[in-house]
Amino acid sequence: MTVRVLRADERPAVPWKNGGGLTREVASAPSRAGMSDFTWRVSLADVAEPGPFSRFEGVDPIITLVDGPGMVLTVDGTSHTVAERYVPFPFPGEATTDCRLLGGRLVDFNVMVRRGRATAQVEIVRDRVAVSAPAETTLLAVVLEGSAVFETSGLVLGLFDGALITDAPAEALKVTGVAALVTLTGTAAAPGRPPA
Repeated sequence: MTVRVLRADERPAVPWKNGGGLTREVASAPSRAGMSDFTWRVSLADVAEPGPFSRFEGVDPIITLVDGPGMVLTVDGTSHTVAERYVPFPFPGEATTDCRLLGGRLVDFNVMVRRGRATAQVEIVRDRVAVSAPAETTLLAVVLEGSAVFETSGLVLGLFDGALITDAPAEALKVTGVAALVTLTGTAAAPGRPPA
């Protein structure tokens, strides 16, 4: 099994172009890809103000509320209330999307994949789970609340820490709290390092 630990305290916070929040990239592919040429990108965002989302043609985002009172996303004119924590919400990246906060700052977990090159599935887990990454698959585990430990290796993940897993048979991950498991598959789903 190949596991690369991604510690939360090693991620730089990058301001949004519109100044409405900060984003911290957890991982992406290919290595050092920018916002216009990633195959997939996973990040955590601090959202401080309402406003429009950037458009991403040919990209499928999945957004999950982690902390805060939530938001209303208007996607191509249709409103969707995203106020329950840990419920993934997919929408098309090319849609005209606007965000209205429901009472203050929030933190969300974002997964974006380039359509036709990769797919993503986000599973929220709260207990012991078997994790594996067969050929052509990358698994990313990110702790959203509490902690998690890989039972065989004893590797511990704290709040917002992640682990990229490739070429892995099943191993038990014990979650004390909440974690997101992101399964990335496709022709170019190999993990990359975040830009230095």
